[in-house]
Amino acid sequence: MIFLFTDFGAADVYVGQVKAALALAAPGIPVIDLLNDVTPFEITPAAHLLAALSRHLPPQAVTLAVVDPGVGTERRSIVMRCQDHWFVGPDNGLLAVLAARCAKPEIWDIGWRPDALSRSFHGRDLFAPIAARIATGALSGGDLQPRVALEVQGDGEDLWQVIHVDHYGNLFTGIRQTSIEESAVLTVGGVGVHHAGIFAVAPHERPFWYVNRIGLVEIACNRASAAERLGTSIGGHVTRGAD
Repeated sequence: MIFLFTDFGAADVYVGQVKAALALAAPGIPVIDLLNDVTPFEITPAAHLLAALSRHLPPQAVTLAVVDPGVGTERRSIVMRCQDHWFVGPDNGLLAVLAARCAKPEIWDIGWRPDALSRSFHGRDLFAPIAARIATGALSGGDLQPRVALEVQGDGEDLWQVIHVDHYGNLFTGIRQTSIEESAVLTVGGVGVHHAGIFAVAPHERPFWYVNRIGLVEIACNRASAAERLGTSIGGHVTRGAD
């Protein structure tokens, strides 16, 4: 299967073009939208969100990951394998958290080039065909060139910031479940936020935090928008108060 993780926008024309390229190069291979409304241009939050989502992908999944404000520049185009998952995208930090948390990542430069490569749409013209070749087992010599490490590296530490806001106004953070106890009080937008197990037991419209199904601390409100209540968005800082 091929999964899409992009900032192209689900309501715009770009995802359809990528899927058309994949249909031509890998007919019959399922293409699944992991998320196409990643916050545009915000590489670091996207890297943490991708790392969390990737934990729930099936074996041999190929993820085409594109948040690429430097497209058309000298930034490298790469393929990375972490255990039994493949990732195709730019070497701009988007795959850095995954690489840091992987015991032994394998990394390649993409040596293959199409006959026509637009400067502004590598997602369709370069990354999609390579993702298709991986998914169909059609890679050939010269397509990929081994690398020792990513050019843009990062660490695997948690990010104590808001990394995604869903359409409910819930705030995903880069804090993993293993980094916090239920007794912890978090401060967001100057407001202390306590833990609640489920939405229904939280006081109406009062912000609370819980661990969501991808293993991240999420700040939410019962039937209200936490983003609006707390006046925060992508990059908003989360701090730890007294237990």
